[in-house]
Amino acid sequence: MTEIAELRERLRSFESQQAIRVCINRYMTLCDALDATTPLDELALLFTRNAVWEGKGAKYASSFGGYRGREAIRSMFATYMKTPAHFALNVHFLTSEVIEVDGEHGQATWVMLQTSTFSDGASHLNAARLNVRFELEDQQWRIAHFETENLFSRPVTAWNSDAALPVPDNG
Repeated sequence: MTEIAELRERLRSFESQQAIRVCINRYMTLCDALDATTPLDELALLFTRNAVWEGKGAKYASSFGGYRGREAIRSMFATYMKTPAHFALNVHFLTSEVIEVDGEHGQATWVMLQTSTFSDGASHLNAARLNVRFELEDQQWRIAHFETENLFSRPVTAWNSDAALPVPDNG
């Protein structure tokens, strides 16, 4: 392979990695705001036609189960699109990213922290390991297999407070 061809391949790999980041970021952004106004078609199109979405491990397998195919995944997310919204506050944080690309296939892992307050006022903290396979479908990087496995989960008090932030005195 010539030096130019090698550079083109490296560039293609970096561009694919960035497109995968954009895809998972959009997924998390939409999941942060699941309610009756969420663009469900856009969310579903982040997945390949034959995608798999599944909870792994005892806690997430029993809570979430698994779904096969874009339409089944779309239907699962549709259950969250109601008024009042299931989540009053929901924020996903991703870290420890590893993305590897081989042609039209990508494999990525993250550690995710999710802070949620539900419409009933209860709040929860969840950490999970995400193992996500991506495929280039219709010239778009999409989620082909999404696995989320709980690392820990616990109820917490409310996330937001009007209390003043503690800062050191400047005097």
